[in-house]
Amino acid sequence: MRRVIISGGGTGGHIYPAITIVKTIAELEPTEFLYVGSKIGLENTLIPKEGLPFVTLDVRGLERKLSWRNVVTIEKTVGSVARAKWILHKFKPQVVIGTGGFVCGPVLLAASLSGIPTLIQEQNVIPGITNTILSKFVDVVALGYQEAANRFGHKAKLVVTGNPVRKDVLTASQAEGRAFLGLDPDKFTLLVAGGSRGARSINNAMVDVHRYFKEERDIQILHVTGDSEYDRVVAQLDGIDGKGRYGRGSQIIPYLHHMPEALAAADLAVYRAGAVGLAELTARGLPSILIPYPYAAEDHQRYNAQALVMCGAAKMILDDMLTGRELIEEIVHLKNDSAALKRMAEASKSLGKPEAAYDIAKLALSIARK
Repeated sequence: MRRVIISGGGTGGHIYPAITIVKTIAELEPTEFLYVGSKIGLENTLIPKEGLPFVTLDVRGLERKLSWRNVVTIEKTVGSVARAKWILHKFKPQVVIGTGGFVCGPVLLAASLSGIPTLIQEQNVIPGITNTILSKFVDVVALGYQEAANRFGHKAKLVVTGNPVRKDVLTASQAEGRAFLGLDPDKFTLLVAGGSRGARSINNAMVDVHRYFKEERDIQILHVTGDSEYDRVVAQLDGIDGKGRYGRGSQIIPYLHHMPEALAAADLAVYRAGAVGLAELTARGLPSILIPYPYAAEDHQRYNAQALVMCGAAKMILDDMLTGRELIEEIVHLKNDSAALKRMAEASKSLGKPEAAYDIAKLALSIARK
C-alpha cells in the first residue's frame, strides 16, 4: 500500500486543500496517510474530524521584523526538522506533500534532505514565505495561478494545476441548491460570505444592502455573517425575526454547513478573495464582487482578486473603499444587466479548474517512490 505524508496548517486555506488532495489520492489507489501539523493551528480541530492519523510539530511562523521571538522560533524550527526526520524514518512515506503554512517547512525540508520525493501546492498569486523557501528544495511546485510562476525560480519544477476543489461543490444544480436551502427558485440570488469568522467590513456594508432591498420582490439574499458577527449585524436591522429573516428576501445566518448548495443556488457572490473560495467560485462559474482581506500576508488576496478581475470574472472593491452605497451600486448594476452577468459567469467558468485535485494527486503519485 502506498504511504503518503501530507502537511499544511495554520488556516483553513492550507488545510482544506490538503484534505481534498488526500481524498482524491485515496480514490485513485489504496493509500496510508499521515498528516503532520503544528500544535497551535486549526488543523488540530479539522484533521481529527476527518479520521486521518495526525501528529504535530512544535513550530510557529516567523514575525516580519527582527525580534527575540524569531530567535526562539528558529531554534524550534531546527528542532522540528530533527523530529520531522524521525517521523519520516518511522512512517517511511513514498512521497511528501505540503499545502502551505509554517509547519510545512521542517517536514518538506527533512523529506528533501532524506531523498524522499516532495511536492508543494501554492494556492495564491503571491506565494507564502514558507513555499518560496521550500521551492528551492522540493521536486514539484503545483501552482493555483499561472501568475504565481513569476514569483518562483526553477521554472522546470512548476506545474499550473489550479487549486483543489471539494467534489460536492461541483455536483448540485442551481435548482437543487435553491430547493435544498428553501429559496425561491425564480428570484435573483445573492450569496454573501466573509469566511467562517466573518468579515466586519462586508457585514457593515451589508446592513445598508439589506435595508435597500427590503421591499424588493425579485431578489433574495443569503448572508453568512460569521459566528462572532451575527448578533451585531441583526441588532441593526429593525423587524428581523428570530430566524434571521428580514424584509421580503433577506436570510441572515451566522454559519452555513452547506456552502456547496449555496454556491449552486447563487447568481452572484460577495466574497473575500482567499484562494480556496475563489477556486470554488470559478469551478462553478459564479460571478463575484470581491473584497480582499487587507491584512493578508503580502496583500495576496488583492492579487488573487486581480487575477479574476483582469479576466472579467469579478469586480473588486478594496476594503478601505467599501461602503454600503458602493456595494449596492455594484449589485444593482449586475442584477439589472443580465448580459454583463452572463459574460462574467463565462469568464469565471473559463478560469475554473474542477480537475485540479485529480491533477495534483496524479502528479504526486507520479513522483512517488515505487
